[in-house]
Amino acid sequence: MVQFSEEVQSAIHEGKALVALESTIIAHGMPYPANVETALLVEKTVRDAGAVPATCAILDGKLCAGLSTDQIELLGKEGARIAKASRRDLPYLVSKKLHGATTVASTMIIAQMAGIRVFATGGIGGVHRGATETMDISADLQELARTPVAVVSAGAKSILDLKLTLEYLETYGVPVLGFQTDEFPAFFTRRSGLNVDFRMNTPQEIAELLHAKWSMGLTGGVLIANPIPEENQIDPDTIERTIIAATREAAQAGISGKQLTPFLLARIEQLSGGNSLKANIQLVLNNARLAGRVAGSLALITA
Repeated sequence: MVQFSEEVQSAIHEGKALVALESTIIAHGMPYPANVETALLVEKTVRDAGAVPATCAILDGKLCAGLSTDQIELLGKEGARIAKASRRDLPYLVSKKLHGATTVASTMIIAQMAGIRVFATGGIGGVHRGATETMDISADLQELARTPVAVVSAGAKSILDLKLTLEYLETYGVPVLGFQTDEFPAFFTRRSGLNVDFRMNTPQEIAELLHAKWSMGLTGGVLIANPIPEENQIDPDTIERTIIAATREAAQAGISGKQLTPFLLARIEQLSGGNSLKANIQLVLNNARLAGRVAGSLALITA
């Protein structure tokens, strides 16, 4: 069902550590050419950490794990013209033989099909601000509850209601691990004032917990919260004011659903003078580095 690149196919055959990567960040998360440059740099970072990257997407209706440079370039250039694909969109895109850029949810699905247990992203989706009225809750959270893949992220996107997002994950039994932190990071900043479930200080500790969870037959994934490097974070008060302004503009324009997050991220980049994009790139690289190390440790445990 999944189409592998030659590099990923060889890695699976040889039992090497693999890290899944999403493609929504390429098509919808950053402008061209920064999106393509970042995607290739993220893949290099995974390799440097000792694992093999498997960027996921839907191309001509095929679920892909591992993309060529040309395929990444296609996603980057086409940008928002590529469908943003979550779980509900996969059957349509496959049946119609269309392209799709994978979200956290759909990347987890492809990773599971491919036998990949570790996935690096920027930040997960979650419960949106005002969700008590709009019921706008990302499918990423349900995917974490049902699909056995560990997701390394800089917490959840700070445009969200982080407290409700953590409450949702607790309800569905998703462990939230803090890598060398007791506090849940807030994407652009290291601090949110909210606690993680468990602090883990090494990739080996994380890998041992993953192995224990899945060996017991417990379903679902694990969220590994990896704070943005201190030198790259944005002042919390500054980014909060920017988020509030962008959220107000989205409400006035009637933007919601799957268009909301790309709009907010793009508007925040504009309002921050490009600082949010720089921070986004650095946190993604930081997550890719940790994911590669966790995947390597897990591969040794399960060999």
